[in-house]
Amino acid sequence: MNKSVLLTAIAAGLLASAAVPASAQSYFNRIASFPVALNTPDIEAEENSAEIITATEDGMTLVYSNALLGGVGFIDITDPANPQPGGFVELEGGPTSVSVIGNKALVSVDTTEDFTAPTGYLAVVDIETLEVESECDLGGQPDAIAKNADGSLIAISMENQRDEDLNDGVIPQLPSGNVTFLDVSEGTPDCGSLRVTELAGLAEVAGEDAEPEYTDFNSANELAVTLQENNHIVIIDGESGEVINHFSAGSTDLANIDIDDDGRLSFTDSIEGALREPDAIQWLDDDRFVIANEGDYEGGSRGFTIFSKDGTELYESGPSMEYISAQLGHYPEGRSDNKGIEPEGMEVGVFGDETLIFVNQERASLVAIYRDTGAEPEYIQSIPSGIGPEGALAIPERNLYVTANETDVSADGGAPAHVMIFERQDVETPDYPQIMSAMNEDGTPIGWVALSGLVADAEEAGKLYAVNDSYLSMMPTIYTIDATQSPAMITEARLVTRDGAAAEGLDLEGITLDGEGGFWVASEGDTEDGIQHALYRVDAEGAIIEEVMFPEALLANETRSAAEGISAVGEGDDMVLWIAIQREWGDDPEGMVKLVSFQPSTGEWGAVHYPLETPAEGAWVGLSEITIAGDYAYIVERDNQIAANAQLKKLYRVPLAEMVGAEIGSELPVVTKEEVRDFIPDLKALNGYVLDKVEGFAIDASGEGWVVTDNDGVDDSSGETNFWSIGTVE
Repeated sequence: MNKSVLLTAIAAGLLASAAVPASAQSYFNRIASFPVALNTPDIEAEENSAEIITATEDGMTLVYSNALLGGVGFIDITDPANPQPGGFVELEGGPTSVSVIGNKALVSVDTTEDFTAPTGYLAVVDIETLEVESECDLGGQPDAIAKNADGSLIAISMENQRDEDLNDGVIPQLPSGNVTFLDVSEGTPDCGSLRVTELAGLAEVAGEDAEPEYTDFNSANELAVTLQENNHIVIIDGESGEVINHFSAGSTDLANIDIDDDGRLSFTDSIEGALREPDAIQWLDDDRFVIANEGDYEGGSRGFTIFSKDGTELYESGPSMEYISAQLGHYPEGRSDNKGIEPEGMEVGVFGDETLIFVNQERASLVAIYRDTGAEPEYIQSIPSGIGPEGALAIPERNLYVTANETDVSADGGAPAHVMIFERQDVETPDYPQIMSAMNEDGTPIGWVALSGLVADAEEAGKLYAVNDSYLSMMPTIYTIDATQSPAMITEARLVTRDGAAAEGLDLEGITLDGEGGFWVASEGDTEDGIQHALYRVDAEGAIIEEVMFPEALLANETRSAAEGISAVGEGDDMVLWIAIQREWGDDPEGMVKLVSFQPSTGEWGAVHYPLETPAEGAWVGLSEITIAGDYAYIVERDNQIAANAQLKKLYRVPLAEMVGAEIGSELPVVTKEEVRDFIPDLKALNGYVLDKVEGFAIDASGEGWVVTDNDGVDDSSGETNFWSIGTVE
């Protein structure tokens, strides 16, 4: 078996298992999301976090580390679908990991002020009283904690991490790291039993400066340790502290991958000898383990690998997991370079008679789940996990899987850090994804992100077309969607071209049919960035055949918040295009935005005013789509808020009879609107936080309404795309 090169057949098999689930299968569905700020309402902080996560032995309480706030949080999951704040314990320093034995939470804490003299300690927290009972000085900077099967022994990887600002973070940077063992009695470590296993001199890469990252015990009290920056794996006898075996984590040759942050998804590049540099490590049984190849130093093979403890490589995933993330719209183009989706956290859990592997992808904000077969793992599904899943926890006795998401972008208007809870359920299909893409003939995925506009085919029910926005600035694309499948399937991608090349400098936010087999698309302008406010007519192949710039009378009062949707009414010379402008421009009264009309046959422009809802304090409200069907224009109106702050995501309709455009610059008539649907209940249906950008709406040939959200290209975003039907639109 060639473990270095992706086989197209593997990718095809993964697609098949994702698109056509077996009816007898069990899947994980999200049942709750807990914003960790609920645990710290009295602590003022711009950012919050949840990193490493574990549970009490009865599985009823989650315990997570929060280095940003310097403590550990507790979540009551007696009812896992309704998690409740369980308290927060502040510590002196930054917690790096947490484990639970009995009624004690053991927390490793970093207190380092000087990288050349690392310090840290182990805190013992009583779970009932939430009091720190005792501390053990660890003599260095700790990272991960592992406990053995009976809770009589713990191991702490003492990373003594490098200064990433010194010499560009290149190692060696002494002191070297080690693994520290402590005996445990009734949940309390014996500080006097502390013993150290030195790891310096083992690795081929900067061996004098071992930087252990993650640890895990098997049932034979053997400890597996990753040395990430050293690209090395060590097996230690937990009782004696003796190194049983050690070997390089090796490398992988990668073909057909995306390595450039260039505004396009192009799986055409390759890397030879990509070092794995694993982060998490988990035993599958007493003889095999699996590693997540984060590659945070110089490597990154973007996948996971299974090894025997004697060092034999048994399976290499290659970029197959990355292809799945691209099919689901989660590929992080904004930082693809040589790290891609960046697998980091990992968990192995035995559910019934099945051993499952969970691989957290930090940059794709996904968890890929596989079934261990003893040979090549079987892909089951991927689940969405907030932003930056770090901690991974299986609770098989309760059929639960939990992620701790370390990234908090609430200070920038994004989502706060969450802990997310998933339950394994007997269902025919998983709740997520709701939309994905097919594979190209060459075995690479049809990559997509940031769907921003939607239109239905005029004749075929369930056939839709979408465009992406400027996140993929070098590949403006029209996607064909088959919504009759579940999940909906992106079956084709047509590049929008100008003179035979990709039409750069577009920010496509709307699409409608031109009545002749092609499309009109609307580009939201940004004069400062050289993006024009314009309409483009493209043919059936995606080539631009007509360009229409906004008139000077309109541009005289332009802002960045411009065209967010386009729809057509009428045929031939009578066709009129209507464009929804997102927010007020300079000549609009507060709370009024323009619906702009353009008649291609005459070149005439006009406009009406649309009244916006009043935004909450600190928010704004605007339009994000327009779709004309029957006697109405359907308008998507939303605020710019996310998660618990989201209040307005609605569909309204305006009588088409009122949409008679007046001359731009004159007093504009104001249309009336009627609420059709509140989207917030729909956006809560997957039990995550409410997404902010409802960007596309279309009514298909059978009268069924379809909605899609824009995932912002997985940039400070969870990457989730919601796509759903609201049924027949009367």
